[in-house]
Amino acid sequence: MEETLTPEQLLDMYYYMKLTRLVEERLQRLYRQGKIVGGLYRSLGQEGESVASAYALEAGDFLAVMIRNLGALFVRGVRPWEIFTQYMGKGTSPTRGKDNIVHFGSVERGIIPPISHLGDLIPVMAGIALASKMQRKRSVALTYIGDGGTSTGAFHEGLNFAAVLKLPLIVIAEDNGYAYSTPKHKQMAIENIADRAIGYGIFGETVDGNDVIAVYQATRRAIRRAREGLGPTLLEVKTFRMRGHAEHDDAWYVPRELLEYWQKRDPILRLETYLKEHGLADETTFEEITRRIEQEIEADLRYAEESPMPDPQIALEGVYAEPPSLHEISSISREPEVKARS
Repeated sequence: MEETLTPEQLLDMYYYMKLTRLVEERLQRLYRQGKIVGGLYRSLGQEGESVASAYALEAGDFLAVMIRNLGALFVRGVRPWEIFTQYMGKGTSPTRGKDNIVHFGSVERGIIPPISHLGDLIPVMAGIALASKMQRKRSVALTYIGDGGTSTGAFHEGLNFAAVLKLPLIVIAEDNGYAYSTPKHKQMAIENIADRAIGYGIFGETVDGNDVIAVYQATRRAIRRAREGLGPTLLEVKTFRMRGHAEHDDAWYVPRELLEYWQKRDPILRLETYLKEHGLADETTFEEITRRIEQEIEADLRYAEESPMPDPQIALEGVYAEPPSLHEISSISREPEVKARS
């Protein structure tokens, strides 16, 4: 399995990271204009780990994101208009206005819809990995969890299940400093979340989450182990949440010096520096990519703003399973005919 990134791939990842940031900046404006239905959750400062880990996946693999993994969705083919219409509750959104933020999926693109309850995606994706193993496919399942979410029962049960059956599951634990307003040291006694892996008998690794190359390579190693039947990997990425839990949270509890420390380690700026130092890009390259993204955003946002709100007549469609007709019920319950032996 090749773990070296080409210059084209590095610029591709830069595009997705920049796309994530600029889309979220536009969402922030919409939120302040009162055009967003519900809350807004940004991934400022965490774009790198989401993009790099999703970029390491291949066709046929499965991904499930949380609220701060927008970049991973873009890598898997989601477009800005889908995000804008979701947040604005439009009838043209992937959920047709019945849900918002990133609460949608696309099995065709290998995207499993997320679950809000933290930790619950771990057993769900363990089930996806089990199905892959039972069908003897090469698919791996990858999902994310925050540092606070690793203390939930669903996280432990799902990871233990995957460990016992050696399922092709990758869990990326995002150590981003705070579980809402609770710092990590107040809800766990260990320094590195990856140290928990040994308790399950699986591989654990800690990497710099703002170094996209390191995250990509670590994810590729985890994928290789999964495909070889060596079981799950708990991959911890050290990063930081540069905004509050959501836009309504001003993050008053975060020390200013801590924010300043992480501002200097911005994943987008770090990749820009790497590309320039290795002669792979210059300011003109970055300006061209940014201009291209801004044009895409303008077109997609125009579509979203012009889209209609949901039709009330479809409010219950797709919410409950359609009950079978009386004819279908009678067909199911009818005793099969017993043929006489010849």
